[in-house]
Amino acid sequence: MNARTDTAVLQSTQNAAEHHLSNAHLDALEEETIFILREVAAAFERPALLFSGGKDSLVMLKCAEKAFGVGRIPYPLLMIDTGHNFPEVTEFRDRRAKELQAELIVRSVEDSMKRGTVRLAHPGESRNAHQSVTLLEAIEEFRFDALIGGARRDEEKARAKERIFSHRDSFGQWQPKAQRPELWTLFNTRLQPGEHFRVFPISNWTELDVWQYIAREHIALPSIYYTHRREVVERRGLLVPVTDLTPPREGERVVIRDVRFRTVGDITCTCPVASDAATPEDIVIETLKADLSERGATRMDDKTSEASMEKRKKDGYF
Repeated sequence: MNARTDTAVLQSTQNAAEHHLSNAHLDALEEETIFILREVAAAFERPALLFSGGKDSLVMLKCAEKAFGVGRIPYPLLMIDTGHNFPEVTEFRDRRAKELQAELIVRSVEDSMKRGTVRLAHPGESRNAHQSVTLLEAIEEFRFDALIGGARRDEEKARAKERIFSHRDSFGQWQPKAQRPELWTLFNTRLQPGEHFRVFPISNWTELDVWQYIAREHIALPSIYYTHRREVVERRGLLVPVTDLTPPREGERVVIRDVRFRTVGDITCTCPVASDAATPEDIVIETLKADLSERGATRMDDKTSEASMEKRKKDGYF
């Protein structure tokens, strides 16, 4: 063989080895997630899976489908709706739940506002943080003893402190210093009356892992995760989408950009990033180059202070 052929063979062998290692890594993460999902089903009487229609919850749902099968997921899907969610996401949420024949429970912040348990400081205030109240009300209504969420440790400093089985007290609050040790795959799931757990099966995944898994498993996502043209304004280093809920301020210039959303949430605090990535494989390459975490690059509500997420979590946030 000539030198060119030798180089091609070496490159092909290296690519095959990297593909094998990548698949082995994803297999290990998937296996851990499936184990945790099954552990929740075995250890708790009334669990629920928090399902927003976002990429992380869709990855969890794919693992749940593998763990239990279509039509056999042993806990309902729970969505806390601010009323300000992207319609592409809520429509996709409903469709996916129906495909899996899963029970979908939706509870609304607007209903909490009508009850007077949520009061906004002003009409334009983001409802994102107020989801905590509606969530705690849903926990009380259905007597949930475990809620499965899609948070990952690489997202934000406060989430990096989370246990996989995160204990919440009788007020629904998270106390970092009161969490229980987790040794290997031994989890302490004992509860006192009124307490519950938040369980995070994809804690050890990264954003890159999520997108590699989406690519490998051909997981369908809401269209706004991929590049599309949208009116935005630049504000505080972010691209703010121009909507009825987030109109441009005086002096701001509206531009049309090719963007996508790295994470989806309340319209009033979720921003897209400039991107021409149209496939999961494109996004894997983009993610490898990213300097900021997805929350740091896209969430206005995390810009208020270094401890903003930790404070919300102590108050009962996801």
